[in-house]
Amino acid sequence: MVIEKIPVLDLQKQYAEIGADLERRVLEVLRSGHYILGPHLSHLEALVADMCSCTHGIGVANGTDALILALWALGVGPGDEVITTPFTFAATAEAIALRGAKAVFVDIDPATFNLNPDLIEAAVTKKTKAILPVHLYGLPADMDRITAIANRYNLKVIEDNAQAIGALYKQKPTGALSNAACISFYPTKNLGACGDAGMIVTNNPETAERLKVLRAHGMRTRYYHDELGVNSRLDELQAVALLTKLPYLPTWNEKRRQVAAWYAEALADCPNLRLPSLPVYATPVWHQYTVCVLGNKNELRDELQQQLAAEGIGSMCYYPVPLHRQKAFSDLGYGPGSFPAAEMVSQQVLSLPMYPELEAAQVNRVASAIKRFMQARTAISVPTTTAPPVFG
Repeated sequence: MVIEKIPVLDLQKQYAEIGADLERRVLEVLRSGHYILGPHLSHLEALVADMCSCTHGIGVANGTDALILALWALGVGPGDEVITTPFTFAATAEAIALRGAKAVFVDIDPATFNLNPDLIEAAVTKKTKAILPVHLYGLPADMDRITAIANRYNLKVIEDNAQAIGALYKQKPTGALSNAACISFYPTKNLGACGDAGMIVTNNPETAERLKVLRAHGMRTRYYHDELGVNSRLDELQAVALLTKLPYLPTWNEKRRQVAAWYAEALADCPNLRLPSLPVYATPVWHQYTVCVLGNKNELRDELQQQLAAEGIGSMCYYPVPLHRQKAFSDLGYGPGSFPAAEMVSQQVLSLPMYPELEAAQVNRVASAIKRFMQARTAISVPTTTAPPVFG
């Protein structure tokens, strides 16, 4: 008997739904001969900005460039410090370093995986220029508490909104909760392009204008360079692909919420498994559904992942090594134990299949496989850790 595979993400099912329309619209752009800074990008920028309750959208080449350019436009440079999380994709801290600034890590709240507001103020110094929270896995960070600290010390706030477009914090969309917010349209995101693409949204017209100059070699007028910039523009082919997908995003995000609810119900009584927290302030978009496997370091998590793979079920570990333990950031001087919550969850997290087209039967199959494995391991007395405390 052939076992149906359940991948961690299945973009082919999305393509089956929208492929004909996508191909038609991409072909129209190809035939137009207008590929850079055209009408599709302008339309996309307006629509995405409006979705985020912002007045300006600036399309760029990718989400990493969005972070670099947002920091640049808001005045972050050599000698500055930016407070951020050690538990995220490397691009967040990489962008800070590429601006010549220093990433200052603050530990996470293990219940939400996001930056812990209780620990931020102690990390502020005279060199601190900004705070860069990440809405990890599609769950908004606690922005009111973060912005209160920023206001107290006259700091900028930049949201890394790469995984959370469409999410709400106290009924306000992520993206409108800071000086600027950075979006990634990498193909695996909830709203994904057919390649690399990104955007910055802001309500500040001066910031928006500076970003448009920086993304185009420092030009306000063609061939007149007022300052140094870069070449980072969201092209018309990616713009039309995103415009094709954008009307589906609210429905896709709602379907992700349904999948998350199915997981929560099916896994509620699973031993040695901690399910994602859902703070009262957040309406997440479930870019990932990430559980914590409470076992002996990462051994139980890794064994579970292997067992799922053997049953044709995909899963991913986002992220197995926190940033302060990565070789690329070794110059920051952090050692083992610097951020215990981030280090703990990096050994426990496992993201399960999550995409809008998942069906209830598939979710139940994933959950059954997890419960069978965890119940068997519990029966032979696997050493476990307790659920982590919530800091704040």
